Amino acid sequence: MSEKLLDIQNVSKIFQIGSMLSKKKLVAVDEVSISIDAGKPVILSIVGESGCGKSTLCKMILRLHKPDHGDIVLSGKSYKDTKGYDPFQFRLDVQPIFQNPYEAFSMRKTVDTYLFNTALRLKIAKNYKEAEALIDETLKSVGMSLEVVKGKYPSQFSGGELQRVSIARALITRPKLIIADEPVAAIDASMKMNIVNLFKELKDKYNVSFIYVTHDLSTAYYISDYIATLYRGCLIEYGQAKEIMDRPAHPYTELLMNAVPRIGEKWNQELVMPDTEDKEYAITYCKFAPRCPYATEECRKSRPDMLELANGRKVLCMHPLVVD
Repeated sequence: MSEKLLDIQNVSKIFQIGSMLSKKKLVAVDEVSISIDAGKPVILSIVGESGCGKSTLCKMILRLHKPDHGDIVLSGKSYKDTKGYDPFQFRLDVQPIFQNPYEAFSMRKTVDTYLFNTALRLKIAKNYKEAEALIDETLKSVGMSLEVVKGKYPSQFSGGELQRVSIARALITRPKLIIADEPVAAIDASMKMNIVNLFKELKDKYNVSFIYVTHDLSTAYYISDYIATLYRGCLIEYGQAKEIMDRPAHPYTELLMNAVPRIGEKWNQELVMPDTEDKEYAITYCKFAPRCPYATEECRKSRPDMLELANGRKVLCMHPLVVD
């Protein structure tokens, strides 16, 4: 069995929603299990519509939320082991990149202040001169430089430029894992692919794995080594990106794939998924059954088991579109 960088084991997160008199339970993440092997860096994309549990899952990996059930293990260390938790080492190993770069920086501080604080406070550099060299090297790897950035405020950069600085800031610690939560959502379309291509380049250059969280399917399928599809908090399909692109095994993934624009095809509309409905989270049978074109009475009576397919592929479906 290969060593795991990250092992998410049957993790669930439950929120209480509504008023004091009419509280309801919402299972935002429902028994999700995903892992990333150590050794070879990969990009794992977590895809799905808004409200499917993507960001909640990432917040649990970042220790911003505590799982209500299950466990997360990072480099062999369980999140349940609070006595053995080293917050300093965790900040070195795991770094976030957030959706809106303008919200990641204070408008009253120069951008380079954050970079120097990261390098010096986390003891990546011993002194200011060493920090300068490290920051300049890292900025150049994302197409910037300390000369360009130094002394400037966030408002003096475009969204794409500032997101590059955010990426450089995350790379300063030389992390094992970067969690990128909708990193291109607030960026102009012309800059999106530049940022996405950066992830592919940096993955191998810095030997860092990425969890790329998005509802932008076109970029996810372009950069991913693996794809995990979430629906109403459930992991419904996981596997190698090319296999999922070529032959979706779950009807929901097929729906998502059919909505992605293809080269040479005219595309005049955006993908619009249904609004989140609380009642669908409470369904005890297949949560996609009410919308599935292939659903049977069996699907509406019990929850499907996770099926193991070839090449480590998994699908949560009683009647998968792929069975080998």
